[in-house]
Amino acid sequence: MTVAAGTMKRTLVVFVLLATATAIAQDDKNPVTSVVKGILPRQQKNLVAAAEEMPADKFGFRPTPEQMTFGNLVLHIIQSNSYLCAKIGEIPEAKSPGLKETDGKDRLVTALKASFDFCSTALAKVDDSKLGDTVELFGGREGPRAFALIALTNDWADHYSAAAMYLRLNGLLPPTAQEKKRGPFVAATGRQEGSCGTLVLSSL
Repeated sequence: MTVAAGTMKRTLVVFVLLATATAIAQDDKNPVTSVVKGILPRQQKNLVAAAEEMPADKFGFRPTPEQMTFGNLVLHIIQSNSYLCAKIGEIPEAKSPGLKETDGKDRLVTALKASFDFCSTALAKVDDSKLGDTVELFGGREGPRAFALIALTNDWADHYSAAAMYLRLNGLLPPTAQEKKRGPFVAATGRQEGSCGTLVLSSL
């Protein structure tokens, strides 16, 4: 790498970090919900790409007999998005009548994309003034809306980690590890930029 190339890449890294910080700071009245809304597009892109990367005949793959199939993992993401985003946005839950893990790649990926569109609609309806409102959570428990927002982002990270493992076990590179999809931040640092400025190892 030449000195000029190295300087250019470092400049791009600084630009990316500054752009991220500026975008969050622009809505300082709603720092929590703004960050979650900012995380969604990246997680949507990675999770949908992971589902699209897995061959259709591998949607029945499970690492061990005790673990869910890849198709079941995708179905679980769809159901989690629908349930949590409905509670967050105070809107009726998006249902997928009859959807099963064995329905095949095309139908599951279509439903996965729709579930993220639903979350985008739901998140647009909430701001930080509603974080303390009580909502129903899993198992009929009640808690603050902030809990549902945190659970949602945690689920996205957990689900992507699982999807990446399933892909790796089938000799496939997860989206964030594919060289062609790495941005300037990864090229300069060797690390994958995660949501909200966090870093995720590019080996996922």
